[in-house]
Amino acid sequence: MTPAAQKARHPVPCGPHVLGDGALFAIAGPDVLESPELAIETAIELRDVAERLDLPLVYKSSYLKANRSSADAYVGPGIEAGLEMLAEVKRRTGLPVLTDVHAVDEVARVADVVDVLQIPAFLSRQTFLIRAAAETGRVVNLKKGQFLAPDDMALAIEKVTAAGNDKVIVTERGTVFGYHDLVVDMRSLGRLRALGFPVVFDATHAVQLPSAGDGVSGGEREFVSLLARAAVAAGVDGVFLETHPDPDSALCDAASQWPLDRLEPLLRGLRELHAARTRAEAEA
Repeated sequence: MTPAAQKARHPVPCGPHVLGDGALFAIAGPDVLESPELAIETAIELRDVAERLDLPLVYKSSYLKANRSSADAYVGPGIEAGLEMLAEVKRRTGLPVLTDVHAVDEVARVADVVDVLQIPAFLSRQTFLIRAAAETGRVVNLKKGQFLAPDDMALAIEKVTAAGNDKVIVTERGTVFGYHDLVVDMRSLGRLRALGFPVVFDATHAVQLPSAGDGVSGGEREFVSLLARAAVAAGVDGVFLETHPDPDSALCDAASQWPLDRLEPLLRGLRELHAARTRAEAEA
């Protein structure tokens, strides 16, 4: 296998980057927007880490979290304030930006600000939402539903490409495994790559224990690094890591977000592993 074979058949332009062109990339940021100060502080640190590692990075944070365990859970600042924060992140850092969309009537407005529209895992079968995202011409990140087989994502991809948009990435985040648990089948990553588009592994959502806390999702943060390394060794194009300066005080997904001050060594190790895997496959 040659190094060129490591590229996705359909690499995706995104801001100054091309995702899936053979280099490992990252999607990272706080799970949900909490304040303008936190958004900018985190984005600047992520930009600096990405520059030091020469690693393409997309900033991720949500202005709204529609899928929460409890009615009392923090859901974000909303679309108005949230888009202002994301626009400021782009202006201050130059990073491309990703956020979720949950309803068709949000899509056009969000697409005016961000580079990547993310379809949440629980909405991965919503045809009209996917079609509306595709029609904006923005990159569409399809998160594989926890209830779907990897092969099922071919149909979700087709909903995007049928709209004339081939800027698609697909993200694996684990599969429901009994009550309050997820499991990651590494074969899924190979099956997703066979679909031809860049594949991302979401290492932080994969360690969630859905609804296992007192009205919130639990998580096993200690396994984030292990699963991320396994996924990079298995051949993913990118890693998705929600990160926070103080995860235990985060307003959302506190149990699974990765500490911001530990992100650089994790990404450095993943980049080195990716390079070693690429060399090994080129020599095989």
